Amino acid sequence: MITVTLDRPWLAAQLPRPMRAISWAPVGGGTTTTDRVLWREVRNADLTPEFDAQGWFAGQMAQRAPGAVGMMTSRDIGRWSEARAEVEGIRAHAVATLGLSNAEAVGSRLPWHPADYGTINLLVALDCGLTEPAQLEAISIAVQARTVAVMGAGLQLATGLATGTGTDCVVLACDPGPVPHAGLHTAVGEAVGAAARAAIAAGVADWLAWAEEKRRRKGQG
Repeated sequence: MITVTLDRPWLAAQLPRPMRAISWAPVGGGTTTTDRVLWREVRNADLTPEFDAQGWFAGQMAQRAPGAVGMMTSRDIGRWSEARAEVEGIRAHAVATLGLSNAEAVGSRLPWHPADYGTINLLVALDCGLTEPAQLEAISIAVQARTVAVMGAGLQLATGLATGTGTDCVVLACDPGPVPHAGLHTAVGEAVGAAARAAIAAGVADWLAWAEEKRRRKGQG
């Protein structure tokens, strides 16, 4: 359903057609119609508090893919994960990039540190048409799946068990249509949850392995 293309420092997800996308992405956030979602890899050193990342990224997106939804990540853009699920003929496809270096436990905040950038960026596309309220419900299921997959890693912080990061973003794309509900009791909700959970779980496992290797090398240095 989604065609993914890596062209560093960009990762592009081509949707099968223009779809209604709901998100809080820094570019194209809110409700929009688009056929593309892009990730832009950035360096931690570039994201200083004084830097106008929003304005800079908007300019980058305007040049690269006008009208697309855009997200930023400091994670190696080539380490994206994806998963698909089909329930009662309804298909969901999830694509994610994931870093947990600025992980947080919901309901509390850790002190900001300039080296602690990382984020979870998740796109889920559905092949069925939803009403706008149902689409909002579906994105809540994707967020729930992300949280469960992160908590499954058991990453303990000073403030509690990590539930996500301070800069997570989720995009839910589908056609406008008549399906009125997308909760956990529905085939739509099951498909969205399964695809999102699997994609995030794969990303978490990859990040944990990367972080452990980084610690091991540092210990040998």
